[in-house]
Amino acid sequence: MAKKKKVEIKAAETTVGDVAHNVPQEEVVDVPQEEAVAETAEETVVEIVEETKEVRKAADFDMGMPKEALTRKEQKAIDKKNKEIRKKYHVSNVQILKNFRSYSEEEKKHYRYIFGRRIAEAVWPFFHYVLLIGLSFIILYPILYMLTSSVKPQADTADPSIMWIPKTFRFENFRETFVAMNFTSVFTQTLFINVGCSIIQVITCSITGYGFARFKFRGRGLLFGIVILQMIVPIQILLIPLYVNFRFFDILGIFTLINGEPLNLVDKPVALFMQAFFCNGIRAGLFILLFRQFFRGLPKELEDAAHLDGCGPVSTFVRIMIPNALVSYLTVFIFSVVWYWNDSYVSGMFFNDSNTIALAVENLWRSMSAFLNEGRQVGGPTQYIVWVQAGCLMSIAPILLMYIFLQKYFVEGIERSGIVG
Repeated sequence: MAKKKKVEIKAAETTVGDVAHNVPQEEVVDVPQEEAVAETAEETVVEIVEETKEVRKAADFDMGMPKEALTRKEQKAIDKKNKEIRKKYHVSNVQILKNFRSYSEEEKKHYRYIFGRRIAEAVWPFFHYVLLIGLSFIILYPILYMLTSSVKPQADTADPSIMWIPKTFRFENFRETFVAMNFTSVFTQTLFINVGCSIIQVITCSITGYGFARFKFRGRGLLFGIVILQMIVPIQILLIPLYVNFRFFDILGIFTLINGEPLNLVDKPVALFMQAFFCNGIRAGLFILLFRQFFRGLPKELEDAAHLDGCGPVSTFVRIMIPNALVSYLTVFIFSVVWYWNDSYVSGMFFNDSNTIALAVENLWRSMSAFLNEGRQVGGPTQYIVWVQAGCLMSIAPILLMYIFLQKYFVEGIERSGIVG
């Protein structure tokens, strides 16, 4: 604001000088007719000088005192004066188009830029809001559909006159779904399995990522290439070998020698815990990459200072690196919990019963059929859509609450990980 006022003052002073310079002083004495012209020019000069003094005074007053020290009346007067000055020296788009041919090449270049910038500033908010509304609709539509479907009677789903708002609200759908899913037991088991796998995976992936970021050893590029392949190769290709490995689990024949047969780890949480421990859990390759990028961004001088103080690699990692990477730990933990929470494919291979919420929601229509029809399977999934939608809403509620409370740290961890951009 201050720079703009200085430019306006300078322009006004230049105008004053030009007018004073163009007034023919010698001819004023000789030609009586031109006295009126001289007087008019002198009056114009005086007006411009007075206006310049007022502008300078307002600018100096505005620059010399903070806005908090100004009264409302003084600030209003300054704003009004600035508005008048901007209006006086402002060139509208209509004037640019009208006088464009009379401009010089330099002026054409300048006003072309001004005109284009004004058009962009006027048009961009429209596309900005259209994009935001479109994305919001895509994201919020499933949640709105779940909300409206979960509180309506099943008979209303076949009524074409009911689109969003049901004629009657039936909140008993949540209670019946809660009982049919055995939600308390399933939620406890899911929390134990998912949080346990996430904690193990965060620890092991952070150690692996730190090793790739800070240590130089033979085969580092090859091993990191395997980590990238772990992100690229679909889990469907690896799942059958993993299942066979944990169904007939035996290390160098030790368990066969002791028990006479391999261990069966299927339908036990230890199968998922072991995958997380050996950095082979869900999206483990991405987590290693996140930690590697974050640790590479930390200053090397931190480790050098720790080494001078007598810290070894383990002590440096625990005392220096982990405290500086807490935001990344939280980000990876949230990612891991969400992906384990929503997974039904990997969990379905290692669990025969509905031990997790994702599996319980996948088989919810069967559970509701048995609950409502005394243990008999009647009908298909579409006949239990309201209870399925209520179960989906109940399953995502804990994740939504977690994200709402940890949103700030989650976004900060993504920005500092080095993946964006």
